[in-house]
Amino acid sequence: MPLTPVPELITAARPGGLGAFNVITLEHAEAIATGAEAADRPAVLQISEHTVKYHGSLAPLALACLRIAADSTAPLTVHLDHATSFELITAAAELGIPSVMYDGSTLDYAANVAATKDIATWCHARGIFLEAELGEVGGKDGAHAPGARTDPAEAADFVAATTVDALAVAVGSSHAMHTRTAELDNDLITRLSAKVPVPLVLHGSSGVPDTGLRAAIDHGMTKINLATRLNIQATNAIRNTLTQDATLSDPRKYLTPARTAIQSEVTHLLHLLAP
Repeated sequence: MPLTPVPELITAARPGGLGAFNVITLEHAEAIATGAEAADRPAVLQISEHTVKYHGSLAPLALACLRIAADSTAPLTVHLDHATSFELITAAAELGIPSVMYDGSTLDYAANVAATKDIATWCHARGIFLEAELGEVGGKDGAHAPGARTDPAEAADFVAATTVDALAVAVGSSHAMHTRTAELDNDLITRLSAKVPVPLVLHGSSGVPDTGLRAAIDHGMTKINLATRLNIQATNAIRNTLTQDATLSDPRKYLTPARTAIQSEVTHLLHLLAP
């Protein structure tokens, strides 16, 4: 089926949350699509700026994701995540990626507003959904340093000034956590949801236990970004396969169980995020 616009995916997921999963390899993209099909749930395939740098360019992986999403029987789309440059956003638009996140979180507030507003105007003129971030999210001693939280009034002002379509907020999660010990501030999520008129996005969701993710959705979180949990499952599968056969050299023999592990985790998570 054709790519599904993000607002339609959000509607299809409600009253549950929309799962958004980071793609690093082709196997990730294939597994996310098949995992969504097995769960019969909408999902987002995300490519981060770090992954673009790893591959050397956006186009090869992005084009593969676009085709996989379009060919899937599940409602899917492709999203560019944590882009810090306008050049990368324009490259995504030229490839047909319909959703991007501009990350101006390292800028001061005024500069972030100015840059995000300009990019929002550019994206909306081309029908592109824009997510943004107020303050640094997770693992970088920014908004997700201990005790740091997004202020609801400031978040509402930011959205009004920039006209973004979704906002990543800091409520207690952190990027790249290998332990699932993050405790979210559900009261803050409720207050943000009441104050901010666009969908809220939870980054760093892999460090949140299942019960915490369900509670976050129940309190008003909309889009749930997950990456590390998939990578842990894939790596464990590869490690186990190679340990069992030290002579194994065919990548297909150890990437197949990795892909299956990602698919199973995606299906589990999408069921978890369902109403």
